[in-house]
Formats: sequence, C-alpha cells, structure tokens
Amino acid sequence: MKKNLFTLSAFVLPLAMASSVMASSVEQTKGSYVDKFRQLDEALPTPNVYRSAAGAPAENYWQQRVDYDIDVKLDEQKRRLTGSQTIEYKNNSPHTLKYLWLQLDQNIFKNDSIAETTQTFKSTLQNEPDAKPAKLSLGDLRRQQFMNDNELGYTISNVKDEDGKALRVTVVDTLMRIDLNTPLKPGKDVEFSMDFAFNLVEEDAVGARAGYEHFEEDGNDIFLVAQWFPRLAAYTDYEAWTNKPFLGSGEFTLEFGDYDVEITVPADHIVSATGKLDNPSSVLTSTQRKRLKKAETAKRPVFVVTEEEALENEKAGTDKTKTWHFKAENVRDFAWASSRKFMWDAKGYQQGGNEQPLVMAMSFFPKEGGDLWKKYSTESVVHTMEVYSKYSFDYPYPTAQSVNGPVGGMEYPMITFNGPRTDLQDDGTRTYSQAEKRFLIGVVIHEVGHIYFPMIVNSDERQWTWMDEGLNSFLDGVAGREWDPTIPWGVEPRDIVAYMKSETQVPIMTQSDSVLRLGPNAYTKPAAALNILREVILGRELFDFAFKEYAQRWKYKRPTPADFFRTMEEASGVDLDWFWRGWFYTTDHVDISLDKVYQLRLDTKNPDIDFKRLRDIEANKPSSLFVERNRAEGKKTWVEKNPDVTDFYDENDRFTVTNKERNSYNKFLKGLKPWERKTLDRALEEDKNYYVMEFSNLGGLVMPILLELTYEDGTKEERYIPAEIWRRNHKNVQKLIITDKNKPLTSVTVDPGWETADVNVENNHYPRRIIPSRIEVYKREKSKAKVSRDIMQDIKTELKKDEPKDEKNNDEDQ
Repeated sequence: MKKNLFTLSAFVLPLAMASSVMASSVEQTKGSYVDKFRQLDEALPTPNVYRSAAGAPAENYWQQRVDYDIDVKLDEQKRRLTGSQTIEYKNNSPHTLKYLWLQLDQNIFKNDSIAETTQTFKSTLQNEPDAKPAKLSLGDLRRQQFMNDNELGYTISNVKDEDGKALRVTVVDTLMRIDLNTPLKPGKDVEFSMDFAFNLVEEDAVGARAGYEHFEEDGNDIFLVAQWFPRLAAYTDYEAWTNKPFLGSGEFTLEFGDYDVEITVPADHIVSATGKLDNPSSVLTSTQRKRLKKAETAKRPVFVVTEEEALENEKAGTDKTKTWHFKAENVRDFAWASSRKFMWDAKGYQQGGNEQPLVMAMSFFPKEGGDLWKKYSTESVVHTMEVYSKYSFDYPYPTAQSVNGPVGGMEYPMITFNGPRTDLQDDGTRTYSQAEKRFLIGVVIHEVGHIYFPMIVNSDERQWTWMDEGLNSFLDGVAGREWDPTIPWGVEPRDIVAYMKSETQVPIMTQSDSVLRLGPNAYTKPAAALNILREVILGRELFDFAFKEYAQRWKYKRPTPADFFRTMEEASGVDLDWFWRGWFYTTDHVDISLDKVYQLRLDTKNPDIDFKRLRDIEANKPSSLFVERNRAEGKKTWVEKNPDVTDFYDENDRFTVTNKERNSYNKFLKGLKPWERKTLDRALEEDKNYYVMEFSNLGGLVMPILLELTYEDGTKEERYIPAEIWRRNHKNVQKLIITDKNKPLTSVTVDPGWETADVNVENNHYPRRIIPSRIEVYKREKSKAKVSRDIMQDIKTELKKDEPKDEKNNDEDQ
C-alpha cells in the first residue's frame, strides 16, 4: 500500500539566544522509566464497609463518643490546677474493649519523658582553641532551669468505676491505660472518674502550647489552659487505639462528646472557654450582661468588660473565688483562659441557617493588646467564619473566640490563643508595626479556621499533620487574600520553591514527629499544592465543589488521607492519582525546562517552490570567514580569473529544478485521494507556522505545561497542556504548536505567572533571557581572632560603670 507522507523541513527558530546560568537541579528519583501516572491503589487502604471507594463514610462507619463532667480549680499563687472528672465512654465499635487508653499530655514536661530525653543538641562543635564555640541560647538555659526547678506532669488518683471500685492504671509516658473491671461490649458504655492535678508551665520559659505568662510590672498572670485533663485517646477503624506518645510536633486525635465544665478562679478573673457560659448571672454584672446582649446585633464589637474595668481589676488581687460554668455539645476537646487583665469585646455574627443562626465572635486581651486587638481581632474572627463557611459548612457552635496570651497561635473548639501585641512607647502610647498587624490578622484567621479543620473535620493530627495544617493553610490563604491580597500569606506556589529543591524535604505523608521541617512540609507545601490544584489543574468550580463535598461528608467524623484523595477525585470527576503521588508521596519538585523551539514550514512537494526555499535557507547561512576576508582584500577566485573554463554547473546549483522533479510532483498529485488533495491544498493555502517545542522534566514532578506565546505583532496567547502529556515519557516530551501565517512567534515562556512552583524559572524562557541580579560593595573587616587583638593598647581601656538612674534623671532635669 502506497503511503503519501507530507514532510516537514526543520530549522531552529532563528531567535537570539542569551547564555544563562542554570540552577542545578536536585535529582531525587532514579531509573529510566517510571510510570508517574500509575494508580494509587497499592498505596491507599482497600475500601471497606467503614470507608467507601468514593471517599465517603460507608454504611457501617463508626466512631466512639466520650462525655466529660469536670470540676477544676485554679490556684493562682501556686499556678496549679486541681480537678476531678467523670467520664462516660460509649463503645460504638464492633469490638469488645478490655481497657481504655487516655492521653496525658502534661507528662511531656516530665524530665524522663520520651520527648524530653530525646532532645538533641544542634550547635556546631569544634575543638580548635580559636574556633567559634558551640552555642546555647539563654532561652534554652532558662528552659532547663525551669524544668529542673519545678515538678511537672500529672498527679492522678482515685480512678474508680461508677460503682466506686478502683480501676487499675498503667502510665506509659504520655499515655495511661485503664483496665476495665468488666470488658466493654459493642454498643455499651462505661462510666468512671478520677482526680488529677499538675503545675502549670511558664509558657515563655518552656515554649508550650499553653501555660501562664507573668507580668512583672503589675504582678498579674494570664493563664492559657489546654491539654489539661486526661483525655480519651481515639479508637479508630483504621488503627484501633491511636496510642502514639506525644512528642511535641504531632498534635491530637480525639473523640467527640459533650462537656459540662465548672471552672473556679479568683473572683476578679475573666474566663474564656470552649462552649457557652451557663451561669452569666453568677459571674457577670448586670451591665456586662446587657453589653453582651447588645453585641449580638452590633455592627462593630462591643466591650463586655471595658479597658477601665480590666485596669481596675489589675490593681489588686482577691482571696475570693467565682465558678464559671460552661457547656459544650459535640466537641472533641475543651480549653480555657483566665486572667484579671482581660478586657472582653464581642460581636454577633448573623450567619443565618437552621443550625446556628447567631454566633458570638469574641476577643479577650490585656491592655498590652491595645488598639491592634480592639480593631482587628474580633473582626478577623467574623471574616474567617464568613469565608470558611462558604467553602465548607456553616459554623455550628455558639461562640468563636480569640484570646491573647503567651502562645503565638493555637486552636481548640470555639477558642483560639493568639500572640501579637502592641509596644509601649516612652510617651505612654501603644503602637504596632505592620508586621504585627499582619501577624494578628493572619494568626486569628488561621487558628479560627482550625475550628473547622480539624476540630470539626476531625483528622488525625498526630499521624497526618498536613490534613489539618495544610488544608487550613490553604483556606486561610483564601480568607487572608480576601481580607488584603497585598499581605504575603505564604500559600502561593512561589512560596514553596526553596523547600521543594532542598535536601531537607521529606514527603508530605511522613508522620509528624519525623518531619525535618514542619512548617514548609505540613503547612506551606500542601497549601501551595491545593492552590495549584484549584487555580491551575481543576479550576475553581470543580475544586470548590469537591472540597465542600469532602468537608460536609466528614463533618464531625474522622477522615484519612485516602478519604480526602478519593473524595476530591470522585466529586471533581478528574483522575488525580498522579498529583497526589507526586506532591504527597515523593520529594520530586517542579522544574520544566523549555530546551529548544524548532520552526517548521510545510513542504509543498512542488519543486519550483520547495527548491527555492532550500536555496534561500542556504543563502542565509553565514559565509566563510576565509572567503569574506579574501573578497575584502580584492582577491579573485581561479574561476573568476579563468572564465573560459566554466561549465553548466557554474551557472546552476544543486537546487536547480528539472522536469524530472516536476513530473514526479505531478505524479504525486494524481496519486492523492480527493480528501488528501483537499487537505494538502488547504494546508498550502493557509501556510501556517509549525513549531515543535522540546521540554525536559528536570525535577521529576509531572505537571501541566503552561505556555505564554509572544508573537511578532506584540500580542500574547496562553496555552494549557495537561500533565498527561508526560504519561509515556516523564523526562522528555515534544509538542507541536501551530499558529496562523501572520502570527509568527518571537518568544515562548513556560509558567509565566509562577503558578506551578517551578524551581528554576530561567530555563522557562526561549530564547533564554539575561538574568537580573544584584552585587554589593563591602569593606574588608579586621580579623576578630584573639591573636589579632592589640592587647598592648586595649589593656589601657578603663572599665565603664553604669550611672544610677536617679543621678541620670537629675542631670536631665538640670
């Protein structure tokens, strides 16, 4: 069978090329062929009666339930909590349980805890006399001193069942096993009680997620109390007891339940807590209760406890106490804060709907919070709920609170701890930097966002930190940029580039306590990945539908990574296994290089046209330097000197057309089928530009290729090539791009908007561009080595003494 082939004559696109310094690519995968698009079936757990292949809870899905009734008292002078609790545990699993595991997070501060005894020393050690010494910060020394000076960790006693019989307990680091007197069968519940006590840590000294902060100037404390009561560890369908010890990085996975908590504190303290205040008439004045009611419909936050009242409370303590009573339904944890320094503002968020039409957004902060907190804290709380509810579900709880204290940022159901403050100036005013403003707005959005993920969508934080931090960082980036897009929220693809090519990167799926750099691994990288998935791969409509479906499926339930991956695919209708594998299971990075661009023109098969084109190409090549210089010197060739010896070939070149070629062309045309002749004629008439682009995947991570084509007339066009172009060769691919005759290309750029986290944007340009950078002039400094000191002169220096403050002030007065 005869085949008629249309050949393409190729020559490299004649674009000026500038040499460029290429950033070295970090090679992270080996081997020749790797199927980057193989399905994740071997990595994900098999669907079952608990979790479906669609990523949804299946027909037999279950989870345990735990209700708590707690009485706790704060001893302000000793900075100690004493409490008692009654716990009701409902076994919804199909298994009989002979024992229960509880989390004892306060035991992490014991000197013999796994977390404490496995701390490593990270400074550089050298043994040369003049070498720089190893470094130990004053903060580290302070921590060591505090840990040695205080008895930390739980004291637990009187662990009894509902009949008053003692239960055997075994403490294993930050966990405690309670052996039940009677095995707990499926569908049954058990009730037991215990007393507990522990000394609170000074957060500034220890660096914890909670603790107290002392203010020397007024002698008062702020108490942020979290992870404070022995809590049931989760018992799950995928792991049974989640009894991995608390080492510091991996946070919590807990069970939902109802809480009834009574908190006894000094009578002049103001308390913020998970849940709704059940006895406002016992702890608030009539005026304060009226203010709280007014705040429900206020346009701007209303002070429930004013600054003047807080300052009055600061002046003197009291031996009297008050008990604040809070109730919380269907939450997975409980935290609270207490201080006489707190002022308290509130604003009602009218979200509508049937579940929780009114949410009280509230902030608790000392005078050190200043106008920064007055202006932005509660408003940021409201903004967060408005945005998050749009992409997930209505906020389901009666309160959402932001509390200022020593913790930079931490979240619990209905309450968050946030750190930024103002600075006191010499004139008595309080000011704040742009960074502090951004920090406050950002941390409030992030921590209140955590009430959705993972406080409601209850992922396992200890196992998969990215499932709450990454998803929440993605959404706080959405909320943050809807607040102020000029603030760098750290979720753009460009924000993860340095980490993506670093040697300290580990897969996102790595367990929390083994991650080398938690911030970029659990926060920035998954957030940037989801940003790319939404803006580049799926588009907003598909992504938003699938993400909301995930949130609503797993509201008040416990999803795993497989549930998230499967839901996003099932609800969007797009196969994303290649994306999850590359971004979450490997340390590959994005580095797509545009290596070459060829400009091709369609051969007509007509020798009178094609041979002329070939002659023109030849004529446009640079001539020999030898020949050019001979001509410049006036030298003639031998043929020019002897014209009588020329022949036919001196008048005709190899591109001369003969009738033989013309006959062959006519025969070719006659052999074409009608549709073939029609196709050829149209192609020749349109005379389009054909470009072949060669791409290399240097980073290993397959991604869509985003192209910006720039034409001779100055116009630009964007082209999108799906990631599946790499499915048969993940290292090198060629792509044919066709443009109209009057639209020849002048340049091509890959990912011009930096939307894919490409680590080397310089190899994205064809032709290569000159790389802009900087250079700085510096002055050579004198050696600081001890042997280089001029001791003969320095020994004459007098010792300076500090002037007494009162003498200095007297001099200034005079």
